[in-house]
Amino acid sequence: MSAIDNNKSQADEISLGLLLNALSHDKEAPLVFHYEGRAVKPGYHVTEVKAGQFAALDCGANPEAWMEIFIQLWDIDEDQRTHMSAGKVHAIIRKVTEHVELNGNAKLTFEVSDGIRPIQLYRAGMPILRSGAIHVSLSPRPAGCKPRDRWLAQEDRKAVGCCSPSAAGSRCCA
Repeated sequence: MSAIDNNKSQADEISLGLLLNALSHDKEAPLVFHYEGRAVKPGYHVTEVKAGQFAALDCGANPEAWMEIFIQLWDIDEDQRTHMSAGKVHAIIRKVTEHVELNGNAKLTFEVSDGIRPIQLYRAGMPILRSGAIHVSLSPRPAGCKPRDRWLAQEDRKAVGCCSPSAAGSRCCA
């Protein structure tokens, strides 16, 4: 099993730009999405690619703004089709860019439904090339608290700065 892109800092969640970059490496390879412990059916469709720009007030009364790209997958099996190639999905997304501005750094969310169950939201992990196919794991997109997330990131930066090799003898690392 080998990662198409070895950027481990983005392993939990990738952007649209990282997905497109990964798909461009082997355009003939089947693209297989995995969610809820199984692969999407071979006849899946990319039914929508949309961009959203959001403005909100978080739970700490802080203004928030972000861009998000949504790729909607219809998890069906029809006409004895095989999984779409990476190149075909890449071309679908590129076609959308002719009409809709898609920021490659935007948060990427997958909306998946089989047409019966409601759409569920997922984030995408790093694409992996395995057995001649590109596999993308989708995991549920959890709710979060932006003020808490910022605080945790700040605490992580403090710990790294305090215990960096140059500070190894300092009191904060004891």
